[in-house]
Amino acid sequence: MPRVIEAAVQGCLSKMAAALPDRQHEQVTYHLRAGEHCVALNERIGEPLSLRWTGAIACTHCGRATKKSFAQGHCYPCFKRLAQCDTCIMKPETCHFFQGTCREPEWGEKHCFQPHIVYLANSSGLKVGITRKTQMPTRWLDQGAIQALPILEVDTRQQSGFVEMLFKEQVADRTNWRAMLKGDVTVMDLAAERDRLLSLLAGGLNQLRETHGADAIRTLEQPAQEFHYPVSVFPKKVVSHNFDKQPVVEGVLQGVKGQYLLLDSGVINLRKFTGYEIQVS
Repeated sequence: MPRVIEAAVQGCLSKMAAALPDRQHEQVTYHLRAGEHCVALNERIGEPLSLRWTGAIACTHCGRATKKSFAQGHCYPCFKRLAQCDTCIMKPETCHFFQGTCREPEWGEKHCFQPHIVYLANSSGLKVGITRKTQMPTRWLDQGAIQALPILEVDTRQQSGFVEMLFKEQVADRTNWRAMLKGDVTVMDLAAERDRLLSLLAGGLNQLRETHGADAIRTLEQPAQEFHYPVSVFPKKVVSHNFDKQPVVEGVLQGVKGQYLLLDSGVINLRKFTGYEIQVS
């Protein structure tokens, strides 16, 4: 973790660091990361916050200057070259590793050929999602989920994509970010939803097991987790800030949820501006 400082700082944005609290029912802890600096946000709720884009953007992979950011913080050459920027990352069922066309086979073996989790989450209502096993609960916090429940474990990212495709016949795979930010989300019985969906999709899951192996898709029996975010006031109307149109974003910080800052002047998704050089005060 970069050093935590109190004075004005300047650096290129990374996605905010979010951590679970030590005790249940306490709030998720957030830090804004700008270059080597780290700004604690929970303690700044209710205080003025100013973010000023200098006009510079640096690729998060190679560090070169770029006029435009691609795939959350990459220059165009890296965007076209890196496996992590390929379309199969967003649509893992389209993985083409076995066709010999993976952009970076070593990267693919390291990141895609490891256990993945298929989960249910409640960010703006029930949704299905996938993540590497090592990314729990970070993935859920980044989505602003108030609840999450792992339901299946698979051996590879591509298999998780096949399972997610099956679940998408019954449940959404996207978050309504405006509803998530308004805080108008009803707590759900995720265990009951899991059981309902596993029953409905039993035939399809069995077909996938016949294709990939009986042990390739494993049912999990884990309790649902709940998350509480540092928000003092939820916006009634969501107005979104954009550094490309408005280089200075400022207001009273009213909360943090997902990768969004909630200001009295509007909200901003900091992850969208990864690599942007920002002055924070």
